Amino acid sequence: MCGICGVFEYSANQPQISEPLVASMRDVMTHRGPDDSGLYINPNRRVGLGHRRLSIVDLSPAGRNPMSNEDGSVWITFNGEIYNHQKIRPWLVERGHVYRSRTDTESIIHLYEEKGLDFVQDIEGDFAIGLWDEKLGRLVLARDRIGVKPLYYALCGGRLIFGSEIKAILAHPAMSREMDEQALYHYLTFLTTPAPQTLFANIKKLPAGCMLTCDLRGDLKVTRYWDAVTQPREMSGDRQRDERECADELLRLLTESIDKRMMSDVPFGVFLSGGVDSSANVALMARLMTQPVRTFTVGFRDHASYNELEEARFVAREYRTDHHEVIIDQDDLINFLPDLVFHQDEPIADPVCVPLYYVSRLAKESGTTVVQVGEGSDELFCGYRHYANYLDLHRYLWRFLSSLPSAARRTVAAAGGLAISALTSGRPSKLGRFGPDLMRRLGAGEELFLTGALVFSETDKRSLLSGSARQRIAEMAGLDSNELSSHSVVMEDLDRLLAAKPKADELERMIYKELKLRLPELLLMRVDKITMATSVEARVPFLDHALVEFAMSLPSWMKYQNGETKHILKRALRNVVPDRVLNRRKQGFAAPINEWMLDRLGAFVEHTVLNSPLRRRDLFDYDYIAGLVNEHRSGRANHSFLLWSLLNLSLWYEHWIDPRVPSPAGRRECSPQLAFTSK
Repeated sequence: MCGICGVFEYSANQPQISEPLVASMRDVMTHRGPDDSGLYINPNRRVGLGHRRLSIVDLSPAGRNPMSNEDGSVWITFNGEIYNHQKIRPWLVERGHVYRSRTDTESIIHLYEEKGLDFVQDIEGDFAIGLWDEKLGRLVLARDRIGVKPLYYALCGGRLIFGSEIKAILAHPAMSREMDEQALYHYLTFLTTPAPQTLFANIKKLPAGCMLTCDLRGDLKVTRYWDAVTQPREMSGDRQRDERECADELLRLLTESIDKRMMSDVPFGVFLSGGVDSSANVALMARLMTQPVRTFTVGFRDHASYNELEEARFVAREYRTDHHEVIIDQDDLINFLPDLVFHQDEPIADPVCVPLYYVSRLAKESGTTVVQVGEGSDELFCGYRHYANYLDLHRYLWRFLSSLPSAARRTVAAAGGLAISALTSGRPSKLGRFGPDLMRRLGAGEELFLTGALVFSETDKRSLLSGSARQRIAEMAGLDSNELSSHSVVMEDLDRLLAAKPKADELERMIYKELKLRLPELLLMRVDKITMATSVEARVPFLDHALVEFAMSLPSWMKYQNGETKHILKRALRNVVPDRVLNRRKQGFAAPINEWMLDRLGAFVEHTVLNSPLRRRDLFDYDYIAGLVNEHRSGRANHSFLLWSLLNLSLWYEHWIDPRVPSPAGRRECSPQLAFTSK
């Protein structure tokens, strides 16, 4: 994994891209590539490309980026891995292309020369690509199918600026820093901003599976080259045989994916929790290796209920791994906050980022540069208990109620909302928080399931946001303030699924929504940004696009069957992973953020959020926020995720938008609030 950046001055009469400019953008991402760096500026200084290199395949100087074709007419800066490049290479050599390294980067260049923009259809892997075609005067950006690698861009004064991280774009002197309040509205719901938005008003993220082209006329196009919509597999009608055959195929694809992701000239390992997904990674990797697998686990001091240390140790013993552990506490969290704000660029409000950082650092300190992780399995195979809860609610109640005539549906929703309010009055609870919003959605004819990481509901946001803020955001969206909702974000994606599969069932709809938003923009971005903070590359075998296409073609009954989540995956792994792992209740990777907020972290959150420079924007009702803090710190309610999302937002705003005290550039910038002592 690496860091890429670039500038394309498509309309300047006298373009002035300089080496120091590109180097300044490139080097704010040194953590993404500490091993080497490079830059290229074309002869008329209209295009500049930068690269920071984390050397993994072909460690020699021949692998340096940016890299060109034989005559220098095509240049590329590349982040990621192309796992089928060895299969592509012989065909390209037959076509007359000359290689100067063993890297996958060269295969991308030559494939582009042969196939033009269709080159992306032939590459398998995780990637963010910036490619300049001198003959056509065209810049091409591409992000991998699932969104494992990030890629951001901005249009500013006749130029296109791009980078693996937002901070690289902000390093360009033409860029301003402004918050996008529409994106903020959705961040409050999803813990992240949905593509193509970011929290910066003038910076966008390229959606997963998309390509951007821009030419000398400034004609910019974003096209989708891949989608997760697949047609159902043909079944024989014999459920037992169909299930057995699909389980065998799933195991084959997963084994192949793990094998491909062992492509490396540096040491690699696995993040191990002891759950099904990480244990599968270890078990299958152990079959493919002659030396012990390196495994890494994180635990929490004084909060044993969150630990999976014993389960991870069991798996490590079972496969005789070279096992490493790190134990953290809330002091580690507080000490990490300045770096968290720097590395995320925009808040990814998942507390798991904290233990993920420390286990990544552990891997790096052990000499490991590449790790395999289990992200994507729960989303593809219905692995979460709350998925099952939503499915049961839909099957037994929502499907019937949502089929009622609109007037009757609204009447039922209104009555249900009043009943929930009466039942929960004065007693904070999940029903009291989410029940009224479910009734609102029912009355409005919206989807039952929005995301697996819902934080502030629409009802919550009406209390959180000031009236003037709601009005501003609604006007930006061309809506009345009463129409404002994050449901529209979900429907933009879902409409593509329903156009291809009008009869998609509820689980298919849920999984597709997760693949389009929560997975690429929350889960995969927390993995990318946090592992890259320690110069470690994370690879995601469950998200090989062939495996994703296969999983999406399976009927829902294979994934959730008789109350069992991940049914088909567990069957595929039955003789691979111990029954103890397959049969235990899913715990999930989580941090004790609730408990820490009842301790010293709570005082830190209260001080930071209630004294944030955000107060100057007339954005939030701070009496409402103070109420959330008081309810949580008194133990009357668990508002930890709401408060964590507000803490992340407040720290981000102070660091990136409105710093109180000017400070030197660099990753160790620390505001007075971030200097909070935990002792």
